[in-house]
Amino acid sequence: MIKFLKYIRGYLRIRIWGFSPERFMNLCSNKGILLWDIIRDGDVYTMNISLKGFWELRPILRKTGTRAVILERYGLPFFLPELLKRKVFILGLFLALAFWILSSFYIWDIELNGNYQITEDVFESFLKENAVRVGMRIDSLDIEELEKQIRRTFPQITWASAKLSGTKLLIDIKENDAPILVEKPAVTPGTDLITEYDGTVVAMIVRKGVPQVAIGDVVEKGTILVEGKVPVYNEDQTIREYQYVDADADILLEHQIQFTESLPFDYIKKEYTGREKKSHYLKLGEKTYKLPENPPFLVYDSLIKESRPLAFEKLSIPIFWGEVINREYQDVEYRHSLEEAKMLLNQKLMDFLTDLEEKGVQIIEKDVRIDTNNDSWVISGDFLVQEPVGKSLETVRPEQEEANQEETDE
Repeated sequence: MIKFLKYIRGYLRIRIWGFSPERFMNLCSNKGILLWDIIRDGDVYTMNISLKGFWELRPILRKTGTRAVILERYGLPFFLPELLKRKVFILGLFLALAFWILSSFYIWDIELNGNYQITEDVFESFLKENAVRVGMRIDSLDIEELEKQIRRTFPQITWASAKLSGTKLLIDIKENDAPILVEKPAVTPGTDLITEYDGTVVAMIVRKGVPQVAIGDVVEKGTILVEGKVPVYNEDQTIREYQYVDADADILLEHQIQFTESLPFDYIKKEYTGREKKSHYLKLGEKTYKLPENPPFLVYDSLIKESRPLAFEKLSIPIFWGEVINREYQDVEYRHSLEEAKMLLNQKLMDFLTDLEEKGVQIIEKDVRIDTNNDSWVISGDFLVQEPVGKSLETVRPEQEEANQEETDE
């Protein structure tokens, strides 16, 4: 605090020498003139003195036979006159201050936290529909109404809070993470399990429904494996009625899978020439401003570097400065060697096998070959696999069967 007051009033760094510098300092002390940061260098002393105290030194200098010169000037009384001479700086400072004050009346950033089920795109659309956007005036935003509207629009949100932090609108929400209970119909229409492939049934465990095939049976695609129509018998073993259930079973089907991928002999690779051209742009919110320019090269790609000044970042003002580096390149044709082709094709095969493994498919036998055709390498394979099957399909009721039969007869 004392340093700040000294700076406001102004002070000098002076050099003292002559007949009796020590008596000079004693008289200054008696007169109440403050001296500080005193350094002695032989018979010469340097020290700090207040601006007011310096003007009171003349009689003391005469009495002690000493001399004083000013080395440096510090403080606001010296800074302001120099500052006022710099009109461009003063104008820039005034404009920056005016811009800072003006920008504080607007919302320049919107941040959403706590969303898991609701995507940011969906929430941005909701904000636009309710006229909440970047660049709007703060006093035109009704935070309480916004919170109510969020809860009305999104039933899965159990709690919502909006608040302003400077020029940033912070929206925190909490979604209902409890499982949503779906009421099942009291009476199910019934579903069958059918096979999606041709093959042989190698394992079957039925939990609900009536099995229509047995282990070892050869079936075609679309064959009903387990029927959801369960007959209820009379005492004389005649069918009284049917009950309909959703068939449920674990069934393994053994069948063949073919795999084929190709890789062209020749391929194109980018090679940069080393020639580059740079351009710059200014981005204000969603609008981008840049000077018109012709294409820098015949064939090129662009690398974009975007940054925001720290002052605008702290204020959450969406002003960005960007640099675009256009790099010239040429398309050069190369040919895959046998080793490269094997490595790339084997990688495609491994991706295919990994996908099968994730689906629970067990590979029993495999036969993989790498050949060539007119313009490419080709990898092909035949796999004998055991795969879980059982696609649900609504059960056909007897009355539907009769109607289908009548249509067929007609």
